Amino acid sequence: MFGPALILFSDLDGTLLDHDTYDWSPAQPALKQLAALEVPLVLTSSKTRGEMEALRRAMGNHHPFIVENGAATVIPKDYFEAGPEQVTCLGAGRVDILTHLRRLRGQGFRFTGFADMTDADVANHTGLDLNGAGKARDRVATEPLLWQGSEADLAAFRLALEAAGLQLLAGGRFLHVMGQFDKADAMAQLTQRYRTRWPGRSWQTVALGDSPNDQAMLAGADLAVVMAGPGANRIELPPGHRVIRSQQPGPLGWNQCVLDILQSYDDH
Repeated sequence: MFGPALILFSDLDGTLLDHDTYDWSPAQPALKQLAALEVPLVLTSSKTRGEMEALRRAMGNHHPFIVENGAATVIPKDYFEAGPEQVTCLGAGRVDILTHLRRLRGQGFRFTGFADMTDADVANHTGLDLNGAGKARDRVATEPLLWQGSEADLAAFRLALEAAGLQLLAGGRFLHVMGQFDKADAMAQLTQRYRTRWPGRSWQTVALGDSPNDQAMLAGADLAVVMAGPGANRIELPPGHRVIRSQQPGPLGWNQCVLDILQSYDDH
């Protein structure tokens, strides 16, 4: 690691990936610059490990990554030190989550989760192909769902989940039921690994996201980049927090913001 002492933590859908097409090619100039400068890009998403591994291969990304909104961190083999791949789970497992959801459905709450859907159903709702939809359904510790009740019932549903030690986060397409962890917890864990491995560097974190489920990660980074999009106005950051707001959504905005950040760092 000899480039700028920056670590980028980036959401995917609606941020690095186009919300509708999942295309990331407009971000290639910034991705190439990050690689040339050896700046770690930690992909951070509600996506599953299988989905993200396929995307990382396509992008040529070899850095750690965060799955299912912070459910687990995955550190590649021989990354921080010699040894096998390391997977660390941060919260309750999906089996426990599904048990609670069955109980709440029995109380009259109306929703459809990935466990209720076929691969074809998930493909229809997301635009993924069947192989991608199967990977999206293979989850470790979260359950995405579509809400079918009223707003009042949703508030009650959220409280019932909290009473069970769970939480409900709004993503770009789905609500996500998960344990009491988030992307910020996983970001902090990985940032500490960088600081421990390369203690002589003054590591700074940059987080990029477009929806409320990115809020904690954005607030926990040294610099937040809020991507233009329908969820951007619902992201609330602490007063005085360093923030950049993209002019364009998705990979076009991501590309420009990252290039501007790298240029600003170079100027200093």
